Amino acid sequence: MAEIKILVNGYASRKKKGCPASPNSVLIFDGNVKVLVDPGSNAKALLEALRKEKIKPADIDIVFLTHYHLDHLLNIRLFSTNDIYDGDTISRNDKIIEYSGGKLPKTNIRVIKTPGHSFEHCSLLVQTAKGKVALGGDVFWWWDDQKQKTDRASLLKHKDPFVKNKAALLQSRRKLLEIADYIIPGHGPLFKVEK
Repeated sequence: MAEIKILVNGYASRKKKGCPASPNSVLIFDGNVKVLVDPGSNAKALLEALRKEKIKPADIDIVFLTHYHLDHLLNIRLFSTNDIYDGDTISRNDKIIEYSGGKLPKTNIRVIKTPGHSFEHCSLLVQTAKGKVALGGDVFWWWDDQKQKTDRASLLKHKDPFVKNKAALLQSRRKLLEIADYIIPGHGPLFKVEK
């Protein structure tokens, strides 16, 4: 079974001049494969977290992006020699390589299309000793000054000011709540799914 470690706790602050934000950056160990999900935008915090784990950027096998918002992807510049994955493609230098099969290659990690917050948004589902954990990116996320309500009704009606397609987001939220035991949101702490 895979292991998950949150390297950098996500945050999103509302300020008059700019909104500091970086997502939960998560490391997955699936056998011998190390997957970094959403490297974020806070390079100092990410490099320090990797150093504490005794991992160099080149040691990461897969850098996975849930979507292409800058707060989730700016740190890919730290991984210039790594393959960068999204929901169905691998970027290797100047090549774009398609992959399919519903899993990240050489892993048991499921890739799930979860559009709505953005059109290309995908989540990962990881089987751990605790249960199935969804790395949901911004299917769910909170501003730092918001209370994180995780009952089903609150999760389904939670407002997303950056949503691209409300109906698709609602469907993606229902999908993750149905299949996951725990969800790691884009910004905010991990929560247990109420069944």
